[in-house]
Amino acid sequence: MTTPHWTSRIGFILAAAGSAIGLGAIWKFPYTAGTNGGAVFFLLFLLFTVLIGLPVLLAEFYIGRKSGQNAVDAFKTLAPGKAWVWIGRMGVAACFILLSFYSVVGGWVLQYVVHAFTGAISADADFGALFGQSIANPLPAIGYQAVFMLITVAVVQNGISDGIEKAGRWLMPALFVMFVLLAMRSLLLPGAMEGVWFLLKPDFSSVTPQTFLTALGQAFFALSLGVSAMVTYAAYLDRSQNMLKAAHSIMWLNMLVSLLAGLVIFPAVFAFGFEPGAGPGLIFVVLPAVFQHIPFGTVLFAVFMLLVTFATLTSAFAMLETVIAAAIHNKEHRRRRVTWLTGLAIFIVGIPSALSFGEMSSFTVFGKTVFDLWDFLITSLLMPLGALLTALFVAWQQPKTQVFAHMQEGYSGSRKLIVWWYNALRYLAPLAILLVFAHTLGWLKL
Repeated sequence: MTTPHWTSRIGFILAAAGSAIGLGAIWKFPYTAGTNGGAVFFLLFLLFTVLIGLPVLLAEFYIGRKSGQNAVDAFKTLAPGKAWVWIGRMGVAACFILLSFYSVVGGWVLQYVVHAFTGAISADADFGALFGQSIANPLPAIGYQAVFMLITVAVVQNGISDGIEKAGRWLMPALFVMFVLLAMRSLLLPGAMEGVWFLLKPDFSSVTPQTFLTALGQAFFALSLGVSAMVTYAAYLDRSQNMLKAAHSIMWLNMLVSLLAGLVIFPAVFAFGFEPGAGPGLIFVVLPAVFQHIPFGTVLFAVFMLLVTFATLTSAFAMLETVIAAAIHNKEHRRRRVTWLTGLAIFIVGIPSALSFGEMSSFTVFGKTVFDLWDFLITSLLMPLGALLTALFVAWQQPKTQVFAHMQEGYSGSRKLIVWWYNALRYLAPLAILLVFAHTLGWLKL
C-alpha cells in the first residue's frame, strides 16, 4: 500500500491553484466586485486574502503533509482518539454535496460553450430568456450535468500523477494564455479604460461595512478553504517541498486570474454601456451581449466559456479527489471502481439541484429550493465552520514546537514569516471567520 505523490512542485501548484480558482475567480469575483465598488473591493479582497486566506490555506497544507493521509485519517493521525476527526468527515461530506450542485453550474457552462458554437449566441438573441430556458429545461440541465461529471470522473479515476496532475498541466497554462489574449482584446476597445479604472482606481467614498465583509467572504471562499480539499492535495506533497512558497504561488495565481477576469469583463462592459453591477447573471446574460459588439465576438465568447469550463473542472477534480481519497485509504487498486460509483452517486444527488430552476422550482425546504439549500448549507455553514475549526486545530490543539518544526521542512527563509503565519492563524483568522459567519447567518447586522 503506497501513497501516491505529485511528480513535481509545479504539478502540485497548478493542481491546487486550479482547485482554488474555479468559479469563484471567474464567475463570482467579477459580479461581486461589480456590485461592491470595483477597485475598493479588489483592494480589500487582496488584503484579506493575504492576511486571512493564506494562513488558513497553510494550516490545511500542514495537516495534509504532516499526516500524509486523506482528510479523515489526517485528523486521526495528528490527534488520535479526539473529536477533531469530525473536521475531516465534515469536509468530505461538504465536498460530496458541493460537487452535486457545482456540477449543475458546470453543466450550464458546458451548455453555453455549445450555444456559442451552434449559433444560439447571436446579435438578435434574448440572452435573459436563453439563460432562463437553459437552466429550466430538465433534459439539457441534467444531460450537461452528466457530461460534466463524466469528464470529472474520467480524470480522477486515473489518480494524482496520471489524472489530476496531467490535466492541470494542460488546462491551467491554457487558461492563463487565453485569458491574457482576451484581456488584451478587451483593453483595445474604445472606452475600455473606464472599465480599467473601475477595477484598479479605488474610490474610498463608496466603502461601507458591507464592502469589508463581502470582500472578507470572497477572500475566504476564493481559496477552496474549509472542505479539506487542500488537506487532501497536501497529503501527496513531498516533505522536501517548500510549503510556504507553494501557498504563496497558489494565492497569487488565484489573484492573477481574478484580475484577468476583471480585465476581460469590465473594459468590455463599460465600452458598450452595460451595467457592471449586473449580479450573478453577468457572464451568462450580460457578457454574451457585450461580445456581440466585438468583431468575432461569438468565437471570443466561446473561448471565454472554455476558460470557465477549465476552471470549473479543476475545482471539481479536487472535490471528487477529497471524497475518493477518504474512501480508498491509499488502496489505489480500488480507485477506478470507487470513483465511478461515487461519481454516479454525486450525479444522482445533484439531479434535484438541476431541476430546481424548472420542474422542482416550487419544491422548497425552509423557503429555499434544493439548489439554494445545498448552497447555503455548504458556503454559509460548513465551509466557514470547517475553516474555523482547521485554524483552531493547528494553532491551538497541535503542539507549537511540532508545528514550527514541520513548517520549516523544505523552507529556508526567515523564521519570522512562520511566526507571522502562526499568530495570524491563532488570532486574526478565527476572528475574521467568526465575523463572516455571524454576518452570513444574520447575527451581525450592518
